[in-house]
Amino acid sequence: MKRALITGVAGQDGSYLAEYLLAQGYHVFGILRSEVTAAQNLKNVMDKVHLLYGDLTDQLSLLAAVKKSEPDEIYNLAGQPFIPNSWLCPQETMDVNVGGVARLLDIIERTDRRIKLYQASSSEMFGNHRGPCNEDTPMFPTSPYGVSKLAAHHLCRVYREKGLFAVGGILFNHESPRRGPEMVTRKITRHVASWMHGSQEPLRLGRIDVCRDWGFAGDHVEAMHRMLQQEQPRDYVIGTGESRSVKEFLHCALEAARIPYESVAHLIGQDEAFVRDNEIHFLRADPSQARRELGWEPRTTFAQLVEMMVDADCAALSRSAAKIASSQMTA
Repeated sequence: MKRALITGVAGQDGSYLAEYLLAQGYHVFGILRSEVTAAQNLKNVMDKVHLLYGDLTDQLSLLAAVKKSEPDEIYNLAGQPFIPNSWLCPQETMDVNVGGVARLLDIIERTDRRIKLYQASSSEMFGNHRGPCNEDTPMFPTSPYGVSKLAAHHLCRVYREKGLFAVGGILFNHESPRRGPEMVTRKITRHVASWMHGSQEPLRLGRIDVCRDWGFAGDHVEAMHRMLQQEQPRDYVIGTGESRSVKEFLHCALEAARIPYESVAHLIGQDEAFVRDNEIHFLRADPSQARRELGWEPRTTFAQLVEMMVDADCAALSRSAAKIASSQMTA
């Protein structure tokens, strides 16, 4: 039975990957910093994942986790993922996103060079490239976050040249009901769900004309696994090959909720506070190499993804309302 160690196991990608690997017969270990998010995202597999406490900035905790789990594969999915925060805390972003993978690579080289490492790279590394991006597209990141991901990506290449099996999955935006509430997609679907329940809370957004290649995280984690099953380590671009604007995401969410745009237009506005410095205006993947060599295809359409997220947020509000009503009846 193969053994896998996942950093950031309680996050969106980590939890979907844990479920997928367990279904493949893996013995799964996961590193986290607290049990708060684990209880939510890992609730379906909490009794099957061996949880270890650690931090990407702490070499000793990572070493202890590797020694305890004895993994065949390590998936480094932890990190500082919020781009605006990378401008507020660039040093921390570098220490976590670059230092974390540097510590893992060092541990692998010193303890067991047979361990395969997957590094969560990002489409943010490309910067403002107008056309579809593949593995050979030049990279010019526009934020400290993008720079940190590019540095970590190159670090994997350097260690790969020393003989380690280390790959970078250049994933474009991937969403789900487990996406953090600070991200624009969840911000939209949570507001739409609240409007379905009668709320009149305003939705304030940054630029709604920016375009991203949005896929389902549950599909994308399968590509991560396939990368580590190849005979030779290689980086891959993972995405749907389609790009949609924030405005399109919003309208699709309203359609999923059957809310006419005109009925909530007065609640939607732009707020300069949410306009990013050095914003990337357009991102679209060219995943042809992954489709050809990994046999990977996204199964979830854009409309299905948005509807899934709206339905999940609506269901969560319904459960919350029912819980409040029940507590009031028993008080």
